[in-house]
Order: sequence, then structure tokens, then C-alpha cells
Amino acid sequence: MAEKTLNPFEIAQRQIRKAVDELNETDELYYFLSEPMRTLEVSIPVTMDDGHTKVFTGYRVQHNDAIGPTKGGIRFHPKVTKDEVKALATWMTFKCLVVGLPYGGAKGGVIVDPKELSKVELERLSRGYANAISPIIGPKKDIPAPDVNTDGQVMAWMVDEYSQLRGTGQTVHAVFTGKPVEFGGCLGRTEATGYGVALMAREAVKELGMELDVTTSTVQGFGNVGSYAAKYLSELGSKVIGISDFSCCIHNPKGLNIKKAMEYVKVNKLLTGYEEVDSTELSRDELFLIESDLIAPCALENAITSKNAEDIKTKLIVEGANGPTTPEAEKILLRKGVFIVPDILANAGGVTVSYLEWVQNLYHYYWSFKEIQDKQEDKMVEAFENIIHLMREKDVDMRSAAYMIAIQKIAIPLRLRGWIYEEKPEDKVK
Repeated sequence: MAEKTLNPFEIAQRQIRKAVDELNETDELYYFLSEPMRTLEVSIPVTMDDGHTKVFTGYRVQHNDAIGPTKGGIRFHPKVTKDEVKALATWMTFKCLVVGLPYGGAKGGVIVDPKELSKVELERLSRGYANAISPIIGPKKDIPAPDVNTDGQVMAWMVDEYSQLRGTGQTVHAVFTGKPVEFGGCLGRTEATGYGVALMAREAVKELGMELDVTTSTVQGFGNVGSYAAKYLSELGSKVIGISDFSCCIHNPKGLNIKKAMEYVKVNKLLTGYEEVDSTELSRDELFLIESDLIAPCALENAITSKNAEDIKTKLIVEGANGPTTPEAEKILLRKGVFIVPDILANAGGVTVSYLEWVQNLYHYYWSFKEIQDKQEDKMVEAFENIIHLMREKDVDMRSAAYMIAIQKIAIPLRLRGWIYEEKPEDKVK
């Protein structure tokens, strides 16, 4: 029977439902967390280079602000949907809770293929989107950041647009993170998500009783997250034998030169055509057929499904992307004994360092690259250890344990604030 295709938001809701049930929490808490508190849809008119006006659709979703201001990236992609953005905002809430950040989750998206825009058109779209969502964002309300197909330059345009709209004559750096270092950005932010993936792979390998310097790895996706994940995995000792992007997969059983591959992609944009001694170019989907100790899916959601899960030969999956594994695929992988480090921990490095950037912007005090990476490592390793402890205590998989920790953390302030009233059944006065 073919796997039922779920949209990402349905998957997020199922994950919350499962964790709520395992904690014997209330339906009231589930319903409160299963829908975002605010969803804004905007129309963005952009004057194109040929003089005509094109209207783009964008979204900003704020999932929950019980802990603090909301936080989350902005993606520019032709397949952006409202439900996708709602799912990503939901996952951001749990991601922040897991690593102990004082944020709720948010996410933004615009339906566009930025490769079809000139630089001037991209700037107009970026400014138009920032203008459209400006009523609901701010340094202490909602702090956006880069995501798929957005970068520091896009954030800089948005900071400038927002600052001009405020009309105070001051540049409000703290309203967006992921900015260029020269414009209030943070050292280590570009590397942060991929570095975090590698750190979590290192911790998971130790948990499995292995040593990273005798493992082989494959990385799906070779954008910002995947390329740095591969780079740091290699530097930590793992032999990276496969990498892929939209165009192809490059396989080298003797290990790839990741620095060389990154330099090639910087010039040529895609991996296709990249060559090393003993390397082979395969189709992109063949990456999941390469046998390795560790796979890091670092592209988009729903990369691992029931259609390819049976063919995957690995001991460990570290989810660099958001929602790369469908629930049906996860059941298959867990049955096969695959250890999965869930996305809400594995790719939390980006939001962790975004938090550090935000703090620096607010206080105008900046740390060194090493200090940033040390702080990120401390946060993520502590979160990993907490999840592992609960995983053993409750005898559940790591994803369930991560969601359980997050739900335990958010339930308390929700009840203290009076946003939910119903107590857990065992807490009720008889």
C-alpha cells in the first residue's frame, strides 16, 4: 500500500499528538499547540525590470509566544505553501524549547523562484516583504532570519526597510538575524546549522558506542547547511563518501575533499560536473542507496519516505533539514534499528547562534568566533544529554523524547499565564 502523502503541518500535528499522549497530558494542551496563534498572508507588488508589476504571495506565521518573542527564518521558494510555513513555525517552537532559548517559533515564506529575479528585483521583493510583515515583527516581538534561498544580503535589505519604516533615524539591527558580520551579524552564524549537525552526529556516534574517526558519512543537500555539515563531519574525523544536491550525487568510497567541493559549487552553483580521483557522479536520489554509517539529510522536508526507507543502509540519521523523514518512513527505520537524531535538535544550531546574534545586537557587545562556537556546543550538547536521559527513562525514541521535553517546558508557562486551565488527570484534586 502506498504511503499516504501528508503535508508538513499534518506531520507536525501528529508529532505533537504523540508526545502529548506519551506524557498523559491534556487535550487542551494539544489543541493549544496544534495551531499557530497568528497567520499573516500578504500580497507583495514588485516592479519588474521590464516595467510591469508582478504580485507575489507571502506568509508570516507566529506559532506561540508564551516563552518570549517568536523567531524563525524566511524562505523564498516556488513551492512555499501556507501549511508548510505553519509546520516550520511549529517546529521552531519546539526547537527553541529543546535547546533552552527564550523564544517561540515563527516562520516566513514567499512563493517565488529567486533564480528568476535580477538582483534589483530581489531587493524590491525583500523590501516589499519586510514592509508587509512590519506590523507584527520587532526586536521584542518576532525576529526573522534567513532560510532557503535567503541570505545575509536579503536580511540587510530587510533591516534597512524596517528601520526606515520606524522613522526614528536609527538602524534596528536586532529585528533580523543572519545579517552580514559587517552589518551587525554574528561570527559563526553562516556555519552554525551545519556545525550543529556535525556536533550532534559526534554525540550520537558516542551514544552508539562508535568512534567518529572510523565512520563513513553521506550528506543529502549541499547548500549552506549540507556543505558545512559535510565540512565539519570531515574535520571531526568522519569519511564523507557521498554528497548530493538538486543536480546529482557525487560518490567517492575513499572519501571526498569537501573543501574542494565547496569551492567548486561556489563557482559553478551545482555539484554536477564535479570530479575527484575515484569519484562517480550518480543521480541525486542514489545518495540514499550508498551504504554508510551516518546519513545527514540537509535539504527539504519529506526526503526519506516509505518508498526509500527500506533501501537505506545506515546506523544513524542526523536530520539537518526540517521534517526530512515522514512518520511512515520513521517507523520503518526504527524497526530496522536506525538511530535518528530529530530535526528539532539536530538543526537547532542556526537558531542558537541567531539568539547569540540578537543578544549582541541588543547589548552592542560582540563575541569572538571561538566563543560563539563554544557557546553553541555547550547549548546543543546539554540538550542532547537531556533528551537521551528522558529517552532511556521513558523507553521511547529520541524524537518522542525531544518533543516530550519541549512540551513539559511550555506547559508550565502556559498554565502560569492562564492560557490553559485544565490540569493533567493525575494533578486534579479528587
